[in-house]
Amino acid sequence: MAIVMTETIKEQILAVRDTGETNMFDTNAVQRIAFDMEFYELVSFIEDDRKAYARFILTGGANGTNKSEV
Repeated sequence: MAIVMTETIKEQILAVRDTGETNMFDTNAVQRIAFDMEFYELVSFIEDDRKAYARFILTGGANGTNKSEV
């Protein structure tokens, strides 16, 4: 079953980004940082749906929307 991108997951992505520790397209590093920060929802989300994760990084939107549509 696919994991839906929740507000919590969005916040976790932004928190990892704010660390400045990795390129956000390096999903293995993002997962490691997320795990260290106890963001287990994000770790699972990336494992389950890398395309949705990348879409959020590129557009700022989730589930096929871009930021301006939200």
